[in-house]
Amino acid sequence: MRLHMPFTDEDEIAEIRKVLATGYLTQGAKTLELEAAVARLTQRKHAFAMSSCTTALHLSLVALGIGEGDEVLVADFTFPATANVVVQQKAIPVLVDINLDTFTMDPEDLRAKITERSKAIIPVHAFGCSADMDPILEIARAHGLAIVEDAACAIGATYKGQPCGGMGDLGCFSFHPRKVITTGEGGAIVTDDDELAARIQLLRNHGGVRTGHWYRYEAAGFNYRLSDVLAALGVAQMRKLEALNARKRDLAARLRERLAGIRGIALPQDPVWGGHIYQSFVILLDEGLDRDRIVEELRKRDVEATLGTYAVHAQPFFQREYGYRTGDLPGSAAAFSRSVAVPFYAQLTEEDLDLIGSSVRAVARGA
Repeated sequence: MRLHMPFTDEDEIAEIRKVLATGYLTQGAKTLELEAAVARLTQRKHAFAMSSCTTALHLSLVALGIGEGDEVLVADFTFPATANVVVQQKAIPVLVDINLDTFTMDPEDLRAKITERSKAIIPVHAFGCSADMDPILEIARAHGLAIVEDAACAIGATYKGQPCGGMGDLGCFSFHPRKVITTGEGGAIVTDDDELAARIQLLRNHGGVRTGHWYRYEAAGFNYRLSDVLAALGVAQMRKLEALNARKRDLAARLRERLAGIRGIALPQDPVWGGHIYQSFVILLDEGLDRDRIVEELRKRDVEATLGTYAVHAQPFFQREYGYRTGDLPGSAAAFSRSVAVPFYAQLTEEDLDLIGSSVRAVARGA
């Protein structure tokens, strides 16, 4: 059983055919349609389709003017791209610990790490669960810091009814195949700020401004566009988003029933602020259980499993360049060594859930 499988049908094929029929395959009408759908969902004025969430995060920092010597506070338990984009701007990633109950940024650790060089905060909405945004927003306002929401896993997720990606200065999404919806590769930025939007529009397409039949290049920009072929996938996927998220919430409840009572395992739960969409189903093992052995044993039973994600401070580059040591951020270190993502996607059947449940129970018993 695969870890994840995107949900597609004839709808995606029909949308791609429309693009192929036009002969116009790069950024165009379907990209605009996808952007409009993302803007509506997130209740934002502006949305920009991008080639990935990584390029969305990077361009967000460029648009904010983040540069050499600036400090950007980044949730530590995340795919390293979230911190890599800070490094690419010659800024300093200041890694912030997480709360293990949600795998998201700890506001108290955030507060303790702000300095006079701090410029921005990147909270991560982990596995479809929003970070606790009220205290993070309060801290940002008190210190004059920008917020870039890494909502890679959280399109359609909410925090106290507010859409993830719609609370900070900018929000960034991923359309990678392991995410809720996919364009194969791709992402998006959303914002309400007209000035930021103008910079993103300029820099996304080589820094060019169209004047008549050609461009005038006002900046040394990037080629971060999304093609219309991939955007067509996104248009079809956005129509399915609400149903897919509802289906996965239902599956999460059913899987929790099958995993209930297993000694040594904590299951993901809805946070008090609600809105979890369960992009992934990530369990947390007690100390003393061998996560890597459990993953291998599950795979032997045809249940593909993997770690939740990475503790950035435990990665060689960040230790070498910034002096971190494994365990400096204890919550993130624990999540990195003890989390397990099990198969989770909309097409799972009752038999699939039974297999996941029985396999985890058997493997945990023998751990």
